[in-house]
Amino acid sequence: NAVGAVIAAGIIPAGLEMMDRLAIQAAEDFAHAGYPRDAAAILLCEVDGSREEVAQHCAEVARLFKSLGATSLTISGDEAQRSLLWKGRKSAFPAVGRLAPDYYCMDGTIPRGQISFVLHEIYRLSAHYALPVANVFHAGDGNLHPLILFDASDPQEVRKAEKFGADILELSVRVGGCITGEHGVGVEKLRKMASQF
Repeated sequence: NAVGAVIAAGIIPAGLEMMDRLAIQAAEDFAHAGYPRDAAAILLCEVDGSREEVAQHCAEVARLFKSLGATSLTISGDEAQRSLLWKGRKSAFPAVGRLAPDYYCMDGTIPRGQISFVLHEIYRLSAHYALPVANVFHAGDGNLHPLILFDASDPQEVRKAEKFGADILELSVRVGGCITGEHGVGVEKLRKMASQF
């Protein structure tokens, strides 16, 4: 919900990225970025502009995040801290790769206002398929990257991961989004093109 609030406030962030608990813990083990390990999710927001604009936007983003229930807030004080915060996010994919033999990266795009609903649905699907999922979003764009953890040596898990991924794409379309954001269609999404169009 904070993603929509930032955009509604007229702030166009240079970066607005979300990671959920599993992604946070994996990234923290890997990059030691200082993320709160007990958080359900984190939202990294970077603003740019003049010194005055950045100060104003930082204050407004902090106010919005606190009003929407943020349990902690970190504002980088220098380039080294800023780089470390982003290192954790940029390390999320390889870090999650340490949690299971394989992961299936989905790529769909949804309206920003649907992020909360879609996350809840992804967790429901995770329980249904009995496969863990780590969520990493380009939240400002509504571009989601659920990483479905599975073991490719187990044919049943492969089938479940593929079905789970297909359900996420169907969900993306159902809420007004599309089956890709940046990774393209390729072979894996051909059958889902019919759902979108």
